[in-house]
Amino acid sequence: MTDTFRYPPIALPPEAEVLRGEVRAFLADQGAHWSLLDRAHSWTQFDRDFSRAVGARGWIGMTWPKEYGGHQRSALERYVVLEEMLVAGAPVGAHWFGDRQSGPLLLKAGTEAQRRAILPRIATGELAFCIGLSEPDSGSDLASLRTRATRVADGWQLDGTKVWTTNAHRCDYMIALVRTSPVVEGTARQSGLSQFLVDLTLPGISIKPIADLTGEAHFNEVHFDGVVVGADAMIGGEGEGWAQANAELAYERSGPDRYLSAFPVVQPALDRLGADKGNDIAIGRLVARYATLRGMSLSVAGMLEQGMAPLQEAALVKDLGVDLEQETPALLCDLLEVGPDLPGDGGLEDALAFLTQVAPAFSLRGGTREIMRGMTARGLGLR
Repeated sequence: MTDTFRYPPIALPPEAEVLRGEVRAFLADQGAHWSLLDRAHSWTQFDRDFSRAVGARGWIGMTWPKEYGGHQRSALERYVVLEEMLVAGAPVGAHWFGDRQSGPLLLKAGTEAQRRAILPRIATGELAFCIGLSEPDSGSDLASLRTRATRVADGWQLDGTKVWTTNAHRCDYMIALVRTSPVVEGTARQSGLSQFLVDLTLPGISIKPIADLTGEAHFNEVHFDGVVVGADAMIGGEGEGWAQANAELAYERSGPDRYLSAFPVVQPALDRLGADKGNDIAIGRLVARYATLRGMSLSVAGMLEQGMAPLQEAALVKDLGVDLEQETPALLCDLLEVGPDLPGDGGLEDALAFLTQVAPAFSLRGGTREIMRGMTARGLGLR
C-alpha cells in the first residue's frame, strides 16, 4: 500500500489573514446589490466588470511571476482569496478557469510567446477561458475523444465537437485536448493527444448553448468544422496532451470550489432556523463535514505550493466535496420545511431551488465520481 496518500495540516501565514480582511471589505462593497439567488450561481456567474475589478486588485494570477502579469504571492494567499469569493457567492465565472487552470498550464507548458501574449491579459481580467475536454458519446472515457487535429500548410486543422463546455459562448479562448495522431494497436489510447490554444472567434467554430433544468444555459456544445490554427497554437509538445491535461485537473479538483458551491445559502438558512435545538445534530454534522473538507483542501493547496502533484488527494477532496455540496440544499430544505413554491424575490427559497436543480451536475464537472474513486483506489494501492 502506498505511503504517499496524506493530508499534512497547513497553517495559514499571517499575511494570508491580513489579505482575508481586504478581500472581505472588497466583496462587501462589490456585493451590496447581489441577491442570494445571484450568490448561489457564484463561479458559473459571468461578469467581466467584476473580474476586471478583481484583476485590478492583483487577485488573478496571484502566484505567477511578475514578468507575466502575476504577483508572486503564495498558493495559500491565493486560497484565501478563492475561499472568500466562494463563501460570498461572487460572480467569478469570467476569470475562474483562466486563473485556476489555463494560466498555470501555459505557465508550465506554453511557449514564451504564448505566456507573454496571454497571461498578463488573464491577470487583468481581460481574457476569459473555457476548457475543451469532454465530448459527445465519450462519457467519462476521455481517452476515447475523437476531435482531431490534422497538419495543414498553415498549421493544424481542427474537426470535431466538445460538449459541457462552461461559458464557451462568452469566452475568448479554449484550451482543447484533441487527437493529433491515430491510436496504434498495442499502444495506450492516451498517446497521440495534444493541447491547443484556440481563439473562439476563428471561422468554422459554432457554439450551441445547452439549457439545464433551471432554463439557464452556461453549458455549451462547441463544434469545430475545418478550423485552422497556427503551428504556434500547440501547447507543449505533440503527444504530451494527456499528461498536461491530468496535471491541469489537479488544480480543478482540489480547490474550495469543490465543496463550497452551495455554501452561500448555509448561513442564511441557519439564521432562519435560529435557536431551534431540534436541529442541532444535523447542523453539527453539516458544519463538521465542511470543516474537515476545508482542512483537506487547504492541505492540497499547501502541497501544490511545495511543487507536488497530489492527484489522488485532490480526487478524494473532489469526491467527498461534491457529496457535501449536493446534499446541502436538500438538507436545508428539509430543516426549513421549504417546498417547491418559489416567491421569485431572489431570496433563500429561490436560491435553494436553483441549487437543488443544478446539484446533480456537481459530481460530473472535473471528472465523475467513479473516476475520482478509481484514482483514490490507485492512490491507496487497491488497484
